[in-house]
Amino acid sequence: MTTSRMEAFSDGVIAIIITIMVLELRPPHDPKLQALTSLIPVLLSYVMSFIYIGIYWSNHHHLLHAAEHVNGRVLWANLHLLFWLSLIPFATAWMGENHFAQWPVALYGILLLLAAIAYSILVRALLTLHGSESLLANALGSDFKGKVSIVLYLVAISLAFVSPWLACAVYVLVAIMWLVPDRRIERKVTS
Repeated sequence: MTTSRMEAFSDGVIAIIITIMVLELRPPHDPKLQALTSLIPVLLSYVMSFIYIGIYWSNHHHLLHAAEHVNGRVLWANLHLLFWLSLIPFATAWMGENHFAQWPVALYGILLLLAAIAYSILVRALLTLHGSESLLANALGSDFKGKVSIVLYLVAISLAFVSPWLACAVYVLVAIMWLVPDRRIERKVTS
């Protein structure tokens, strides 16, 4: 089967995830500008999560653009990824509402770790389906950034219990790593 239905479904789920996150941004009842100060942690957690969801959406789009077809294993791997991503709004809200306390920051990292592992499983399922000589396999290469991300998430989860802000700094570092678009797939598909 083609990738179009899986991509359309995934796009819809990701759009709903972003919508749920933005609905957590409640305006203050006080009309003064200073009232927004108390919302800074909520806004910061929203921005970080929006960027992460955007990174996953972009990379997912590129991944499926290089894939020729999918099977049942790929569909389930994709649902596995979407499951972990769908929990990000909960962790985002908990983290923001509790001003980046230890457990919310650790849970956020755990969800990022599980989403990264799920993405790796999706990539492996696609590679198994397409073969080691496929355009997809050539475009992906060794996936160094994916492996480093998983290690950094593990470090950040541990750091959350020492310094939640340092853990968040690691989460931001990983996001910055991925903000630079991964052009491997784009280069291979367009050449």
